[in-house]
Amino acid sequence: MLSESEQHLGLTELSQQLGYSKSTTHGLIHALLREGALVQQADSRKLFLGPTIMDLAFSTWNPMKITEYAQPFINTIRDQIRETVFLGVLLRKRVLIMATAEADEPLKISASSGTTISLFAGAAAKIFMAGKPDEEIKSLIREKGLPRYTSRSIITEREYLAEIERVRNQGYAIDDEEYLAGIRAVAVPLKNRTGPPVAVWVVGLSSTMNLKKMQQAVEIAAASIGSLRQLLDDQH
Repeated sequence: MLSESEQHLGLTELSQQLGYSKSTTHGLIHALLREGALVQQADSRKLFLGPTIMDLAFSTWNPMKITEYAQPFINTIRDQIRETVFLGVLLRKRVLIMATAEADEPLKISASSGTTISLFAGAAAKIFMAGKPDEEIKSLIREKGLPRYTSRSIITEREYLAEIERVRNQGYAIDDEEYLAGIRAVAVPLKNRTGPPVAVWVVGLSSTMNLKKMQQAVEIAAASIGSLRQLLDDQH
């Protein structure tokens, strides 16, 4: 419930959504807190996924090594395209940012490692969705609904599935102000054989990320990720 929620949850919300009494939910929460599967914010009592979940998710990987290996690659992409670059993984129904190379510009896109975004948010989400069968995508859409982040967001199932098919065919995804107004992004999959699915995406202001630059970003990222994929697969 916590991993799939768009908002932070506490005891009352969990009790209501699970259909359990507060006392039962309280007992479950504290058992999971003891095991490190959950952590609790001291001031608000809201719950978050804990380190045990991360350890399980990356049981075949070393997350610190992933970041260590990935950073030089995304730094190189950043230096060539002069926009912020992220590397992230699909973790259940969220996208987790694991490494960041911020653009060296006064105005730039920024998000720290450990940040998660929705499975329907932006170019990276499209890349991960493209790796799923259509029936699973349809089920997720019907469960969550397609959010209207901006006036350019794709909000119908038919159009979204058509967009995902384009991503599969062309091998990359674009976000043309669909997730955040004034922001464009491109994403490419790593296509790693081990561990959770990985993607690299480049994000910039629409005023600097024109269509030509977006295509350049795809080409630069695609040219760099082969070596990174080999490094990550070899550490398995």
